[in-house]
Amino acid sequence: MQRYNIFFPVHKGLRALLFETAIQLQQTSFLDAVETAQAIDQVKTVIALFESHAHKEDSFVFPAIAAWEPSVVAAFEAEHDEDHALGESLQNWLTAMTYAAAPSAKQTIGEKLTAAYLRFMVFNLCHMAKEEEAINPILWRYYSDSELHDITLKIMKAVPQPEMADFSRWMVRGLNTTEILHWLRGVKNTAPKPAFYALLNVAERELQPHRWNLVQDSLTEGAMVV
Repeated sequence: MQRYNIFFPVHKGLRALLFETAIQLQQTSFLDAVETAQAIDQVKTVIALFESHAHKEDSFVFPAIAAWEPSVVAAFEAEHDEDHALGESLQNWLTAMTYAAAPSAKQTIGEKLTAAYLRFMVFNLCHMAKEEEAINPILWRYYSDSELHDITLKIMKAVPQPEMADFSRWMVRGLNTTEILHWLRGVKNTAPKPAFYALLNVAERELQPHRWNLVQDSLTEGAMVV
């Protein structure tokens, strides 16, 4: 039987955010004020969502295994410290970009920002993969799927609504249609109704028409919207 993966679908959403931001930075002309402002806003979103995600893991996931695997928790908390430092480096380059005036300075800082972002991305891709490979088996050993769903629900309640909307947007972008339907069923069964309908609205906005139609057809067929 496939066990509940507490990191899913948030990790898929965060990966989608990392990938799309990397492409955006590569395509940004840092001599163009509008493109640069858009890139800065996107990188700020990355920093904010990864900081929040790490904080939720520190507050809800790691304490669940600290009594049994303290060394594992310590190792991943140290990685969160490293991740925070990489985020601060990104923020420093964003600040430098806002003060850059000469075209040559903007170009150089843009290149440095992109390089710092790629380091941040590579680190986090590896970090999330390690969490899924190392922490999931520990959670499965000591907790039922129902108990893990309860942890997820606590995390959802701790996330402010505007931030949850940002997370949901990227999770919808990062999932395939079958995964979105599975996620919707889980939210409907475990979360308050407003959270379920808010997620439906996000899916309608973010999915391409043919994918949203598939989701709608499946929801109607399964009477999930009632």
